Amino acid sequence: MTRARFSKSFTQQPPIPEEGIEAAVAVMRSGRLHRYNRAPGEASEVMKLEREYAQWQGTRYCLAVASGGQAMQIALRAAGVKPGDRVLTNAFTLAPVPGAIAAVGGEPVLVEITEDLVLDLEALAANVAQSGARYLLLSHMRGHLCDMDRLMEIAIAHGVTVIEDCAHTMGARWNGRLSGSFGLAGCFSTQTYKHMNSGEGGLLTSDNAEFMARATILSGSYMLYESHGAGPAPETYDAIRLETPNMSARMDNLRAAILRPQLRQLEQGIAAWNARYDLVAERLARSPAIRLPHRPPAEFHVGSSIQFRVPGIALAEAQALIARLAEAGVEVKWFGADKPKGFTSDHRSWHYIAAQDLPQTDAVLADLFDMRLPLTFSLEDCALLADHILDAVESIRIRVGA
Repeated sequence: MTRARFSKSFTQQPPIPEEGIEAAVAVMRSGRLHRYNRAPGEASEVMKLEREYAQWQGTRYCLAVASGGQAMQIALRAAGVKPGDRVLTNAFTLAPVPGAIAAVGGEPVLVEITEDLVLDLEALAANVAQSGARYLLLSHMRGHLCDMDRLMEIAIAHGVTVIEDCAHTMGARWNGRLSGSFGLAGCFSTQTYKHMNSGEGGLLTSDNAEFMARATILSGSYMLYESHGAGPAPETYDAIRLETPNMSARMDNLRAAILRPQLRQLEQGIAAWNARYDLVAERLARSPAIRLPHRPPAEFHVGSSIQFRVPGIALAEAQALIARLAEAGVEVKWFGADKPKGFTSDHRSWHYIAAQDLPQTDAVLADLFDMRLPLTFSLEDCALLADHILDAVESIRIRVGA
């Protein structure tokens, strides 16, 4: 069957809400773009965003920063990571995660993943015992949550501080509890391809006052920590403010202005993403050659992308699959490639960390494919995408005599 070529862009995001555009224009007209440049008694856009996001996340404190990567770096430093400290993280993640560990002088210790793309908790327990690491930067990579209750049991039993990378799980839940609320801190991204879009930006949340005071000074508060919408009491800073360096990683009022209306629409966006994900997943599940990650009942995900595996696919076949889909206008990424491409890389490309033996993870990545599902795609678009993938997989199977 000949299908229409897919012609929409996989990087086109919905426009900023009109309310956000108007708020951004108002900020530009005021000239007060810096988060601390505000009139007496005025709450800046960043202050309001911090207050509103803390309320939405159900956390005591929120700090708005320049990027999700900066949120992770600041969180690691504020949690006490020192140069040379070992920090555990998923073997399957994106480069900013080990990059954040390396940026603070930590030594990344990569933990194997399961066939369902989440941290292998048995491997985690073994890594903790073997490495002596006392920090875990947990990446909820591509929106997949491991058993968070069991993970926290392991962490507490071994005295491991957990920081959650929630760049792909803003609004996701485990047993009804929001991602980012299990460990010491949650790190969120508002980069263009995440669940809220300010081009670049990040949010850091926590219920720990001393941690957030250190994070606030690290972000570059110039001792103006009372100008925060959801920060600790001023006295919390007394022993912290003069011994914590300034890293100048603040969010500005312009970005906060365009994020606040998006936060109010986030639940609506999550429902729309999941409708697209469920449609594509249901269609792909019809193929005996395709394996989708299992999602347990305890997990509520945010389906802004979809991952699928083609077990047993060889190198040349995977390359042919990607090429055929590209010809059809379908942009699918493959994590088994030997060189990083665009936003896709794996641990073998991170030469700034020590090479590590990860056979279980490598076996998963060899047949793992990934596709964005932006909200600019309709349900009909998603059905066409799924059908193109089914056609391409079937073509590869026929060619190799499967």
